[in-house]
Amino acid sequence: MLYEYRFLLSLVLTIIIETSVLFLIVRIYFKIDDINNALLLFAGIFSSFSTLPYLWFLLPQFIDSYTILVVFGEISVFLVEAVTYYFLLKIGIQRALAISFTCNIASFLTGLMIFALI
Repeated sequence: MLYEYRFLLSLVLTIIIETSVLFLIVRIYFKIDDINNALLLFAGIFSSFSTLPYLWFLLPQFIDSYTILVVFGEISVFLVEAVTYYFLLKIGIQRALAISFTCNIASFLTGLMIFALI
């Protein structure tokens, strides 16, 4: 599969997984009801859409080692998305970090499983 098609598949899957996890954590785990669904949807889509292209297209231009790329890239994405959640959703930084970590680990592990099958 071409790299660009893998990216598009990853982007769609990431948005679906991370936005779903975001809704579950905010509504069920943290029981936050004062954030409307449209804002949660926007935050989920925006955070993934604004970080994944950098991870797939920009960072590989500077980091040759796949292992270092994954570690540095995922940590960077996790932190940037936490800041995004913090400002967009107006939640505490600890909650934003927990949400970002959970969303990213869910999409990362799902991606590993799916791409192992392709």
